[in-house]
Amino acid sequence: MGFTGFPDEAFLYYEGLEADNSKTYFTRHRHLYEQAVRAPMEALAEELAGEFGQATLFRPYRDVRYAKDKSPYKTHQGAFVDVEPGIGLYVEVSAAGLYVAGGCYTKAPDQVARYRAAVDDDLTGKPLAAITQALEEAGYELAGDRLKTRPRGFDDGHPRIALLRHRSLYAGVRFEPEPWVLTGEVRDRVAAAWRAFGPLVDWLAAHVRGSELPPRR
Repeated sequence: MGFTGFPDEAFLYYEGLEADNSKTYFTRHRHLYEQAVRAPMEALAEELAGEFGQATLFRPYRDVRYAKDKSPYKTHQGAFVDVEPGIGLYVEVSAAGLYVAGGCYTKAPDQVARYRAAVDDDLTGKPLAAITQALEEAGYELAGDRLKTRPRGFDDGHPRIALLRHRSLYAGVRFEPEPWVLTGEVRDRVAAAWRAFGPLVDWLAAHVRGSELPPRR
């Protein structure tokens, strides 16, 4: 079946999970998760794959090994199109509605070093500044992990100091669960946002790339 939107039950499921994040609740309502959340997200990903590439759906379980919050289940369903490891396009559904984003989500030291070198260089930094300014003017929000102060080795007066503070960088937009979210219009809105995020993702893929460091064990 093709994508026809996220049904009301998807948002009701997550409202319940936020109130009772337990194995009992998840087991009792797993059919809602599978039918109202995961199946529509799979259908949405399939319909967007021709233009943007195949998205990977995240598992509903949280990794709580090193987390203070031991809640076992994620309160959203996300899907990610990898352009480079940790760099790509993202969409999620939750009780709050729909969130669509694109950019770099990882912050390995080698990636941060390449990112800041590229931002510092006028030849590559000025195009990024123009891309992010255009996104903000279009109503998208810039986000990511960032320092409160300037990074070491850079002056406060650097023309791109705000971008240099970032350790990860992505643009996104949130949509409340309005009636159109229950229809196939979701596909068109996600596609439009992903197209808008394309220049940012391309810049990050070219200049930051995936981490070259081995994973921590």
